[in-house]
Amino acid sequence: MKRSTWILLVILGLLIIATLLVFQRPGETSSSGLLGETLVQLDSAAIDRIDITSPSGEVSIVREGARWMLTTPAGRYPADESAVATAVGAASRLELRSLVSSNPEKQHLFQVDSSGTSVRLFDHGTERAAIRVGKAGSSYTGTYVRQEASDEVYLADGVISHLFNRKPENWRDKRILTTREEEIERVGFQYGDTTFTLALQDSVWRVDGIPAVDPTVKSFLGSLSRLVADAFVDSSITLPEPVASLDVDGTKLTFHPSSAPNKYYIRASSGPQIFEVYAWRVTQVLKRMKDFLGSTPQ
Repeated sequence: MKRSTWILLVILGLLIIATLLVFQRPGETSSSGLLGETLVQLDSAAIDRIDITSPSGEVSIVREGARWMLTTPAGRYPADESAVATAVGAASRLELRSLVSSNPEKQHLFQVDSSGTSVRLFDHGTERAAIRVGKAGSSYTGTYVRQEASDEVYLADGVISHLFNRKPENWRDKRILTTREEEIERVGFQYGDTTFTLALQDSVWRVDGIPAVDPTVKSFLGSLSRLVADAFVDSSITLPEPVASLDVDGTKLTFHPSSAPNKYYIRASSGPQIFEVYAWRVTQVLKRMKDFLGSTPQ
């Protein structure tokens, strides 16, 4: 082997050693052997409050009876049960892969300092866990985390930052109608002076007494039970006259043209909240009599 080749190999070796010294300074490790260990010991079923401060905003969510309520910001509002349950479950199952640093000066590199997301979980007023959720690892299969009271930064399994870093409105329950599809028995339609009723009578769906097309009814009921808001209108506005209304087993939904193109405002009689919904969702539930009959009724 030529002398020049040996020199290049020596230089390459020195560069590798220098790189390791830079990225593996005192206070940083790459320790494994943590299989099965979790960041915190937590009974997720006992948690009744979660406070989150993230780059997207600050929220406080409290369990009241059987459901979760968002109390900060914008007062009390039903929370997205699935989002809360997923977040609490993820916090209680932060399975660790490796210890990556114990140097507090390096926390900003992993976004587990004030730039990361603070998650605090409580049980009857007692704080059970306080953690920082940082950025995803280099392979995008893990997330950097640490306990607030510790300088040790770990790589935890899974990409979970998005479960906690949500805008406050994305923690709110976006359902406009909480009735399940199988519970709906009657829907009254009104378009100006035109009215008709879709009702389940003797196990048959009928429109003003005329048997309806089953697939159309099934599709409509599914869309109605899954009707969700695209945005919440929390400011005071004057709603235009409604273009239509639906009476779903006593809960009235009124549909108003929005000031934005291809959108509607919807208000339910069950509460004061005004929802903004894209037109494509609305067209799935604002059906005409002929849609259910498959042809113009005789």
